[in-house]
Amino acid sequence: MEILRVILNVIWLIVAGIGCAIGYVITGIIMFILFFLIVTIPFGIASFRLAGYALWPFGRTVVRDPEAGAASVIGNIIWFIFAGLWLAIGQAIAGVVLCITIIGIPFGIAMFKLARLSINPLGKMVVPLEYADAAQNGWQRYVPVQ
Repeated sequence: MEILRVILNVIWLIVAGIGCAIGYVITGIIMFILFFLIVTIPFGIASFRLAGYALWPFGRTVVRDPEAGAASVIGNIIWFIFAGLWLAIGQAIAGVVLCITIIGIPFGIAMFKLARLSINPLGKMVVPLEYADAAQNGWQRYVPVQ
């Protein structure tokens, strides 16, 4: 199973991952520099986190951060207006194009997951598939009881 993830990630990297990650990095730089507000720094950090996920998505998943609060909801609304909608539209179009061939369907599905994530990235964590349940429950299962 691990070798299949590596093969899918390498093909993804060549076909769509680099371009998608570049889009997220450009968005992150715009959030850091162009707006030059302390308020937009979390948007830049979220964009760089998405760029890392866009480079190597297979074998990882996105879960809700149990510690995220109301600030992430407000931040996601602002993110949606400035960057999320435009990134999601581009990724949805790329997902449709990737799904044209049978071989491209897994990559199209990955692109649709990225499009959904680009709408509201704040308050989310990217974790390996093996730790998804623990991350969603606040990692309590993996903390030793004293």
